[in-house]
Amino acid sequence: MRQEVLSGLERLHAVSALLQRVRREDPRVGVWEAADPQWWWRKPRASDEVATPVWFDDEGQPIAAAMLTAWPRAWWLDVIRLPGQPVALDDLAAPAWAALERVEESPVIEALVLAGDDELGAWYAGRGFAVAEESWSGWMAAADRPAVRALPGGYQLVDRAVRGADGAPEHPMVGRNGPDVETRLRQTALYDPHLDLAVLAEDGSVAGYALFWNDPVTGVGIVEPVRVEDAHSGRGIGYAMISAGLERLAQAGAARLKIGWESDRAGELYTRL
Repeated sequence: MRQEVLSGLERLHAVSALLQRVRREDPRVGVWEAADPQWWWRKPRASDEVATPVWFDDEGQPIAAAMLTAWPRAWWLDVIRLPGQPVALDDLAAPAWAALERVEESPVIEALVLAGDDELGAWYAGRGFAVAEESWSGWMAAADRPAVRALPGGYQLVDRAVRGADGAPEHPMVGRNGPDVETRLRQTALYDPHLDLAVLAEDGSVAGYALFWNDPVTGVGIVEPVRVEDAHSGRGIGYAMISAGLERLAQAGAARLKIGWESDRAGELYTRL
């Protein structure tokens, strides 16, 4: 067993491989899928070049990692371990914790811990963390996906492979994620432009978008993110767009589908799906 201190894309690739190992080991353990940090890579962050440790086994495969992600209001500290591995939480997280202490203005630190992971929950509680809020994840067998619902009249569903950089130089997510979003998405292993969907209004403007991620290693397909612009909400666009994306995930080979949410409004839509 050995430790490497990694940053940037090198760490992203190692953490992605670790999350795939975790998911293959247990279909319900842990919080994140490999696609999650790949989606977070969509924009530059202060955490990109902050080096944190990744542990590898004797075959060179990742078994544990501490991952830092800078968000506008907080830094996330995620501790990820392959079940049954002997890496102590203190040893694993200490370098990341030290890096956080060097960040200017003493950032707020958050972590998402799976309900029932008593060891990790106790470790965070012992360092002064308190439960602040809950998030939810929904799982579905791909065979149980809903039928694709048609969009309302006047709307059109397109993907990034069809409406590419030549036909639409600005990616629909640029407004919220910055000018580099497409370049950075294409640096990740799981991004597929055929699963990068947008709904266009009659005037060609973007009424909504959603990105779907198929992981052929784990058989899991996830939905992240989903957005319907306020002027087009309440018309069934979100349901139609997501149902089309779930169908594409299934056709790409995903056996299980996953979506996460934090608000009751989003939860109502996703559980109906």
